Amino acid sequence: MSVGWVRRHGVAIVILGLAVVFPFVVSEFWVVQIGISSLWLAIVAMSLTFLASYGGMISLAQTALYGVAGYAMAILTVENGVNPWLAILVALLLTVAVGAVLGTVAARTYGIYFLMITLAYGVFAYYFANQARQITGGHGGINGVLAPSIGGISLLDRTNLYFAALLAAVLCYLGLRYLVRTPFGIALQGVRDDPLRMSALGFNVPLYRILAFVAGAFVAGVGGVFAVWYNVRISPGSIDLTRTVDVLVVSVIGGLYRLEGAFVGAVAFTLLSNYANEFTDRYNMLIGVIFLVVLLLSPGGLLGMWEQFVRRFRTFVTRLKTRDGGREAREKG
Repeated sequence: MSVGWVRRHGVAIVILGLAVVFPFVVSEFWVVQIGISSLWLAIVAMSLTFLASYGGMISLAQTALYGVAGYAMAILTVENGVNPWLAILVALLLTVAVGAVLGTVAARTYGIYFLMITLAYGVFAYYFANQARQITGGHGGINGVLAPSIGGISLLDRTNLYFAALLAAVLCYLGLRYLVRTPFGIALQGVRDDPLRMSALGFNVPLYRILAFVAGAFVAGVGGVFAVWYNVRISPGSIDLTRTVDVLVVSVIGGLYRLEGAFVGAVAFTLLSNYANEFTDRYNMLIGVIFLVVLLLSPGGLLGMWEQFVRRFRTFVTRLKTRDGGREAREKG
């Protein structure tokens, strides 16, 4: 491991280390309400950030997709007694299949049309879950969706569930980071920047967009599994329009064009959701105001604001060193 590698990834290593020790230095409330909630929300938001940053597709269907995984797992385990691990596999495969179908329809649309058609997916998923009572349990949803055990380690223990969610979030992040560096990922970025030119060069533009949508669906499905374990239930309210907007807000606040922004936005949103009501009864309005302020100050979100601060600080230090160096040269002269 070279010194250069450590310098490039030093911040990420420190943050991961803090995340590992987090459950041992805070109360159970923080582990559950802030830690686990932020992690599963970050996984779902990461799927949206991936599509937006590398595919040029701002999808509002990610809530519907994590709902597919959540409902599939709940139906299989609670209603039919299927082994939880087999249910997870089936739920993720079903989410990928649904993502492929939805992506095939949406892949040929761009801009506001893509946004609207994915919003329509989300609205359809909500009404289907609400009205298909024999399948989804209707408005009441499905309760008692318990997390399984791994080699004798029960995920019903909230600390264990936190570490499982942390591991899943890191693996999803590393997987997407690897994917965007492959020939597929590089071509996808070309499709994002100039689809007409990529099509002229012989690339199947719709196929690349469909495959990207499928990858995003898989990640959203992973987030859906942990969301159901966290809430111990799933209902239409888990995938309604408010939840759809929440995922978008998380991605934008953190930084819509950086995968790391999903984690930053999830933590910020979770903290606001838990503590904003201590200052005002209209905490949703407060979150909206903060959302607008972040957008006005930095289109790159909180991560973009941090990067701007670091650049300005480095510029200030460089100028200070240059001025001091010039002063020393004059004194010697």
